[in-house]
Amino acid sequence: MSGRRTGGRSARAAKRQSNAGRAFDTAWRQWENPYPPVEQFSADQIEAIHLASLRVLLETGVRVLSPEARDHYAKAGMAVSGDDVVRFDPDALLSLIALAPGEVMLKGRGVDRDVTIGGRHVGVCTTGGTPNFSDLDGGRRPGTLACLDDFCRLSQSFDVIHMIGPFVEPQDIPPNIRHLAMTRSVLTLTDKIPFVFFRGTQAVADAYEIIRIAHGLSAEAFAQTPVCYSVANSNSPLQLDHLMCRGIIDAAMAGQLMVLAPFTLAGAMAPVTIAGALVLQNAEALAGLALSQIVKPGAPVCYGSFTSNVDMKTGAPAFGTPEYTKAAFASGQLARRYGLPLRSSGVTASNAPDAQAAYETQMSLWGALMGGTNLLLHGAGWLEGGLTASAEKFVIDIEMLQMFAELFKPLDVNEATLAVDAIADVGHGGHFFGTQHTLDRFETAFYSPLLSDWSNFENWQDRGSIDATQRANRIYKDTLAAYAVPDFDPACLEEIDAFIAKRTEEGGANIER
Repeated sequence: MSGRRTGGRSARAAKRQSNAGRAFDTAWRQWENPYPPVEQFSADQIEAIHLASLRVLLETGVRVLSPEARDHYAKAGMAVSGDDVVRFDPDALLSLIALAPGEVMLKGRGVDRDVTIGGRHVGVCTTGGTPNFSDLDGGRRPGTLACLDDFCRLSQSFDVIHMIGPFVEPQDIPPNIRHLAMTRSVLTLTDKIPFVFFRGTQAVADAYEIIRIAHGLSAEAFAQTPVCYSVANSNSPLQLDHLMCRGIIDAAMAGQLMVLAPFTLAGAMAPVTIAGALVLQNAEALAGLALSQIVKPGAPVCYGSFTSNVDMKTGAPAFGTPEYTKAAFASGQLARRYGLPLRSSGVTASNAPDAQAAYETQMSLWGALMGGTNLLLHGAGWLEGGLTASAEKFVIDIEMLQMFAELFKPLDVNEATLAVDAIADVGHGGHFFGTQHTLDRFETAFYSPLLSDWSNFENWQDRGSIDATQRANRIYKDTLAAYAVPDFDPACLEEIDAFIAKRTEEGGANIER
């Protein structure tokens, strides 16, 4: 076929990813999932998981290592024993959960960068919290601030990314001032929703202050305007540590979004059955979410799911498994049971940006997105069970995310799209390549891939037989070369830098409390 495409990135796709003067795709920036969520369990089975979770919270309880958090629970009518275990009254607990909003709008710094979390809305985040960075050129190595900066530039360049994760830990920056450098990078190199680590009250306060300045908000307005998000992880099974409790309290008081995400690995930190692991996940999530509502009724929160299984031969975490997908479906049902937004993830256990990484991530994405997630964490770049942020994996994930974004777009059914006249014009045994109906639409009719190569074997071979991972490496470099810095008020930047200099001179933050 003489008109066959020879592969590579189309001009339309290249223009779509250009930062300079582009007409962005609104549907890519503001995802809405048009499909009814997949339900793993019947309503009766979900209710059984719910009731089992309440029984665990009432009879076994959760060990809470923070004295301040225990005091909050006690004042809300929960029973606190001498061994720091809090046991929850079911009615009081559910009354607290009912105070949480079902939808949260996060205000973006850039034009049309607001992200709504809840309902059918979906916000997509990058990977985060990894100690290592990898690419084909230098292999796996400890993360640096330069690596973080490059990931920020990559994320700014693709509209399917709505929120910025912490990417890699810049281990060339001392821990006491690392949060200052990381927050500055995310805010100056992107205009998307930033992440704040729960690393003690002072570190959280520092990050909030930098973000407040960047948005030009007063302290009062900041507390009324969610502009960033954080994740609190319970220590499965059934424990909330001091830093996580401190973060839950700080986020609630500041009016910023908090995601409570138990890390329940079936067979290790959770029962080996998926139903049992979900009972534990649900109990821990409800306990942490309740604390936020005790501190500030109506504080913005998100129900976090991260239930997966382990390899029973080695004990290693497994991701993108059938069990992970089923748990994601069920987690959506549980979040909707309480009227809360849902967080899920796009993850893999693969150690390389290879076929395993792609198919495990694809399984995770189907579980998350078709399970009705509202906040997709680790949407791009996750590798090695979260220990590495990969440049090539980031690009591979972007391709998958863009395909989901196109999948979510509604199809028009009208006289023009039904194409009855075009069918009549072609008649029997012809083709539609040269019809006016096709010519009017050929540039925008179908998704144009960023990464996929649709050329025939001979053309692919003539260009060096470059596989998807190698092409991803090239796109990664090309995207960095084409990056354009988003607008930032110079006065705000000057104020931020003065604040960072002052906090650095004061010794930064104690991240242990």
